[in-house]
This record gives sequence, structure tokens and C-alpha cells, in this order.
Amino acid sequence: MTANVQTVSLDIALQQALAHHQAGRLYEAEQLYRAILQVLPDQPDANHNLGVLAGQVGQDAAGLPYLKTALEINPAQEQYALSYAGALLAGGQAGKAREVLQAAMQRGIDTPATQALRQNIEAALLHETTQQDKAPTPAEMKRLIALFNAGLYEELENQARLLLGRYSDSGFAWKALGASLLAQGKDALTVLLKASELLPNDAEVHNNVGYALKDCGQFDGAMASYRRALAIKYDFAEAHNNLGNVLQECGQLDGAVASVRQALEIKPDYADAHSNLGSALQDLGQCDAALASYRRALEIKPEYAYARSNLLFACNLLVDHSSDAMLAEARRFGELVARQARPHASWRNTPDPARRLRVGLVSADLRNHPVGYFLENLLAHIAPARLELIAYPSNRFEDELTARIKTRFSAWKPLTGLGNEAAANSIHADGIDILIDLSGHTANNRLPLFAWKPAPVQASWLGYFATTGVAAIDYFIADPWTAPETEETHFTETIRRLPETYLCFTPPDADAPIAPLPALANGHITFGCFNNLTKMNDTVVALWARVLLATPGSRLFLKTKQLGEASVRQRTLARFAAHGIDADRLILEGAAPRAELLASYRRVDIALDPFPYPGGATSAESLWMGVPLLTLAGRRFLSHIGESILQNAGLPEWIATDADDYVARAALHAGDVQRLATLRDGLRQQVLASPLFDAPRFAHHFETALRGMWREWCGSRMA
Repeated sequence: MTANVQTVSLDIALQQALAHHQAGRLYEAEQLYRAILQVLPDQPDANHNLGVLAGQVGQDAAGLPYLKTALEINPAQEQYALSYAGALLAGGQAGKAREVLQAAMQRGIDTPATQALRQNIEAALLHETTQQDKAPTPAEMKRLIALFNAGLYEELENQARLLLGRYSDSGFAWKALGASLLAQGKDALTVLLKASELLPNDAEVHNNVGYALKDCGQFDGAMASYRRALAIKYDFAEAHNNLGNVLQECGQLDGAVASVRQALEIKPDYADAHSNLGSALQDLGQCDAALASYRRALEIKPEYAYARSNLLFACNLLVDHSSDAMLAEARRFGELVARQARPHASWRNTPDPARRLRVGLVSADLRNHPVGYFLENLLAHIAPARLELIAYPSNRFEDELTARIKTRFSAWKPLTGLGNEAAANSIHADGIDILIDLSGHTANNRLPLFAWKPAPVQASWLGYFATTGVAAIDYFIADPWTAPETEETHFTETIRRLPETYLCFTPPDADAPIAPLPALANGHITFGCFNNLTKMNDTVVALWARVLLATPGSRLFLKTKQLGEASVRQRTLARFAAHGIDADRLILEGAAPRAELLASYRRVDIALDPFPYPGGATSAESLWMGVPLLTLAGRRFLSHIGESILQNAGLPEWIATDADDYVARAALHAGDVQRLATLRDGLRQQVLASPLFDAPRFAHHFETALRGMWREWCGSRMA
């Protein structure tokens, strides 16, 4: 914000600055104060208030000259003397603060506030003489707190390290250092463990230890730390909320809901907890309740982009949610993040259509995750002479897949700990030509940074299945099946279709031979689905019950993380029982390591795809394991994914047009066991030769699409 004080009187400008200051809009207030001082350097209130503002963001030293100027201009103003002396005290200059306050008192300034400050100064001086560097002074601790509250985490880290050089056993300094590292996305665990040794009864420290352990994937330890924090301070809403998050990660969904609800009893307007409650309810399949929680979070905190992302994702699980409603909700998200951004309007990128391109990938899932499985083989076949890849991971989790793909990037630049502006500025400085979002509205996404337009060309691909709503994202990468021309209006982005498939799966690195068709030995068909249980809405349950009833003796095998909890298994049995399906026709199992999950397909004859949210990686894994997949055609990108996979795998006869056709095809395929056995024997070879697994072919199509986007931008610059 800039101010034109030539057309606005100084009094009005000062009133506006004060209004911004009192409302917490410190940046706007600072700009106005500085504009006033450019015209009238001796304006006392502008000097004083600018000095106070500096202290509010932990920059006491920077504010001292302004406070001193204000006091010199008007020595009789009590608040000027108190502010200047207070800032000196906060900056560790207790002796100088005493001199300033004594001079003010000699001028007749002597109020309760003056006496209170005098006592604080004398206490600090006494501390300096008696403690002999055993612990930080109150002023030093206040400075660290101010830096944390102002979000100046790098400066907080520097100041905490300086204090630890003098006070090596200061629990407070260790705690502050740990908090600064957590906020920056750095490894904070060792520091926080040290703080917890020195401050064993500090609930905040134990809560932070839990957060650091969760970041490292040590969920059991995280739960223990959160519970330790709650044993010290049971009304600690943040710890209840964090405990709920880690319980959800571990599949303890009922416990997660209970814990987050406890946080909300303590702090009813806790927006983060409402959003997290929505996430846990969503995992339980309670989508309507989840949406209500997300909407409550947004009522409390309208600019809460992550809660709106969660709401958008949940809408995809609803059978009756229209594409127009989805688009409208996505546009609201886009408008929200646009209001929070100041987009780049120029780039140093040379508009040469043929040169090597720098392509940035922003993702939370560069690991053992469906995104990682669809990405790995492509990365191995991208031509480095034509495309230079830079990774911007937005999640600290790394594993063996991460280690394998890191070598495919020229740089690996984590975004954890960086705000959207800082992240966007870093990407802009890297000279990225095309920036690709691989998360969409999924967990740990960084869609808001795209609103800052750090790269001249921006696209979304792979990690999500609907429009992002972000106007600054130019393209959405699709294929002819997932985004037919008649559905382009569902997107704020321009659709860029790859010619065959927008997905290319990496064959699992596992010893997983295909077993004979289990129906040959069992004497009955076993249907299966290993997708997340959130996709199994009531309409899906009803249709799958019809499939079982239409196929006498058949079983349904469900295997996913939520089914590791006994209460969820009981609710699942009850859902099918309501449609006449006895418990002995269901096989319910929880999560398993990937190799074990793949081996479980040996017990499945036919895989059933849920809707409107079908499988992606699970579908490709099923086909690779020789198990054909029955899917239902849909009316938007997400519900077309099964169609795209099966069309590219050469299995169009496994695509149902409606619910009745789904039941009929299931019964038809189940009734020809010998044909199923023959298909199973050759299906892995069939799909490996298909576009769905042909990475060199896919890489060529992908590069061609990126080059086309780049040429269009170059053309716009030359026009």
C-alpha cells in the first residue's frame, strides 16, 4: 500500500494509519507512518507510533531512533517517555532506560504507569547484578516472544541461538529455538527434547515435541507427548486437537473424533479443530457432517484457505453434487487466495520457444503415494536436454521412493516452513518456466502460492481430479476420456489433453507373481475393493449389495486403513446388513504394507470400482495383479478416471453405463469363470504394453504438451 500525502491531509493520513495500527494491519500502518515522515520528519505521533510498531514485531532496536525523536520533540508527553524507556528495557538497556525515566520524573511525570515501569527497570538491573548470566532477562524473553508473535521465525532462531551461547541451560531459550525451527519446517526434535528435559512441566513444550515426532512419522511417540501435555494442562485445546490428528493418522478414527471434539468444548471457535473434525468425520464416511464442520471453520475464519480446500475435496465424495456447484465453490477458493496474493507481473524468462525449459513440480506426495507411483517412471524417461526438473516438496515425509526420484531433479527445494509469499518469491527467483501443481485440493497442498504467479506458465496435473479454481493456473492436464470437450466448462483452467491417457503407472518393485483365479478353488466369486473407505458412500453400498445378490455365493473383500478399527468394521457390516447381505459374505481387513496389499489381490477375482470417486493407483495395481476392474461411467473428470484407465488398458467391456448395467456386467463376467481365468493369466502383459504403463511413450506426450504451453506463452509475449 502506498499513500499520497500530497492529496490527503497529514491529519487524515495519521488517522488512517492509527486505524490500521489498531486493527493489526501493521504493514499498512507502517507505510502510512513512513509516508507522513517523508513530508514532515518531526511529526511526533508518527515517530512515536512507528517506534511502537517496531517493538510489536520484535524490532525494538530499529524503533529506538523514532521513539527518541518523538520524546525530544515533546519531552512533556508521558507516553513518549514511557514508550522510549520501555523499548530500551526490552532491548536489554536497563541502565539507559532508568536514565530516560528519571529525566521524565524530574519533569513532573509521575503516574502509576511510570512507577510500574520504574519497578520493572529496577528488577531488571537487580537481575543483571545477581544472576550473572544464569538465565535470560525478562526483556530478552519478551523479545523472543515478540519475534514469535510477529512470525519472524528466522530472526527468532538467530536470537535464541545467541541466548543459548550465554545461557546454555535455559529451558526457555531451548523452547523458543524449537518453536522457531518447527515454524520454519526444520528438524526441531532434538532441540525440543532438550527443552522438555529442562522444562518437564511445560505443557507447550510437550505439545511441540509431539508435533515434531508426528512430522518424523513417530506417531506412537507423538501420542505420548500430547498426552503428557494434557496431563499437565487438561484444558489445552491445541494438544487435544493435535492428538486427534495423530489418532486419525493411525486409523483410530473414533478416538480422533472424540479428541477433536474435546478441543472444541474447550475452545468452541477453534477453526483448525473444526476443520480437523471434518477430516476425521470424512474418513469415517460421514461426508455431510464433515462438510458442516468445514463450513463452520470458514464461518469462524473466512480466509482459511486450507479449510476451503478440505471442503472442496469432500464435495467430490458426494453422488449428487453437481459440477456447477463444484465450480462455484472452487471459484470462491480462487477468489480467496487471489485476495491474499500480490502476483508477479513480469519474469526474466527468455521467450524462446525451442530452448531447454525449467519445470518446477510442487507436491506433498513425492514418496510412496499414488502421485509418486504415477510420477516415478515418467521422471526416468524425461529428456534432461529438453527439460530441467526442480522439485518443490511441500511435505517433510521422505522414504525410499523419495530417495530414488531425487536424482531425477536438478534441485530439491522444500517449501516447508515458507509462507506463500516467500515460497513464490523463491520460485520466481529460480527462473521457473512452467510450474506444475501435483496436489490440487489434497493434503498439504500449496495452491495459494500459485496465486502469486511465480512462473509465467502454471498448470495442475495428476494429484487432483477437478478444477483448482485458481485463476493464475493456466492449464489443467487431462486426456480425451477424463475431460471431453463438452465438460471443459467445469474448469477455470484451459484443458490441455494428452492424446491417450493423463496417467502413466510405475510397475511395483515387488515380487508379486499372479496367482490362479481364486474362484477355481473356492467355488465362488470374490469381488474386492482396496480403496479408501470414504469412497464407499451409501449409494455404492446399495449397488454392491445388488451385485452380491445377483451373484449367488459371492463374497466381497474390502481392505483399507479404516477397517483396522473394530467399530468401523461393525458399522460396515451393519450398512450391508441393511441391504440383506449377511456378515459371512464380507471379508474386512485393515491396511497392510504395499507388498502384502498386492499379494491380497490373489484372493480377488473381480475388482469393483466405487463412484463417483473411483480408484487410481489401486485400479492400476489391480490390473497389474491380473484382476479386472468393473467401473461406472460418470459425468465429470473424477468419475471418468475408471473409464480412462480401462479404455487405455484395452478393457472397454468392463465399463458400465449405469447402475443396472453395472449389476448386469458384474453377473455376466462372474458367470464365465474360464474366461476370467484366461484374462487373469495374460492381463499383466496386456497392461504393461498399454499406454497406461508405457513410460517412454507417455514422456513424449507429456513433453509435447509442456512445449505447446510454452510456445503459446512465447507467442503472447511476441504479439
